[in-house]
Amino acid sequence: MRVIFMGTPEFAVPTLAEIVGAGHEVVRVYSQPPRRSGRGMEARPGPVHSFAEAHGLDVATPASLKDPAVQDEFAALDADVAVVVAYGLLLPKPVLEAPKYGCLNLHASLLPRWRGAAPIQRAVMAGDEETAVAVMQMEEALDTGPVCISERVPIEPDLTAGELHDRLAGTGASLLVRALSALGRETLSCTPQPLEGATYAAKIEKAEARIQWRKTADEVHNQIRGLSPFPGAWFELQHSGKPQRIKVLRVERANGEGVAGEALDDQLTIACGSGAVRLVTVQRAGRDALSAAEFLRGIPVPPGTALA
Repeated sequence: MRVIFMGTPEFAVPTLAEIVGAGHEVVRVYSQPPRRSGRGMEARPGPVHSFAEAHGLDVATPASLKDPAVQDEFAALDADVAVVVAYGLLLPKPVLEAPKYGCLNLHASLLPRWRGAAPIQRAVMAGDEETAVAVMQMEEALDTGPVCISERVPIEPDLTAGELHDRLAGTGASLLVRALSALGRETLSCTPQPLEGATYAAKIEKAEARIQWRKTADEVHNQIRGLSPFPGAWFELQHSGKPQRIKVLRVERANGEGVAGEALDDQLTIACGSGAVRLVTVQRAGRDALSAAEFLRGIPVPPGTALA
């Protein structure tokens, strides 16, 4: 099939790779414009952009798809279908309707639960026991289109958002190629989403990353693993007279009760509003991630220490 691929971050790369490997003709890849990052603030292409260029694919990076000239150029590609995976830009109606079979979106949630920008992180932060990856037919509203094919994925109690991201990216890539195969045979059927159970996965805000020790141990546990590795849940610890920002990348439930935010032992067991958690992997700003034992050799945290 003649496929337009639209995606930007690492999550979308496995799907593009599977489409190319399956022998479909990728007539163009659309990705968000390069972003300035790093010490030199150089403009760097995103993961999909880099992958596409490395494999000799045509790449376009418009800042918006609202320009009629951009829409005309999109339609002129005469694609059978557009595949959208975490692209990050809204698709206007002329773009949605240009390909022969419209646009298919790969979405990482158990639709209609967690429509929106951060479905993986929100599912973990909410303590969901399962999620899914789904291929849906796109329409103008956000993630409301009929679901064509989906696969459920369990969320184990200590799984981080980063680990779930990688699992869903691989599962979703295979699922999307199966959907394209069915579409080519004109056997792909899609079912409207149920009206009940819809939730919105809002973009993660910076303020959400600070650990709220007054919450229950389950809530703190889910917040930390839901924000690991990015942006990383964090707390402040006084060291050498200065506050140090410490990210927590891995955590486990623990026994104990005490004042919220207080160290209960010398192994980074921290009291929450009810219950406690043990910090397993932590990271100081600008440093490598360390196990709790490695961290404590450099910065002791004795019982009674208050974390902010």
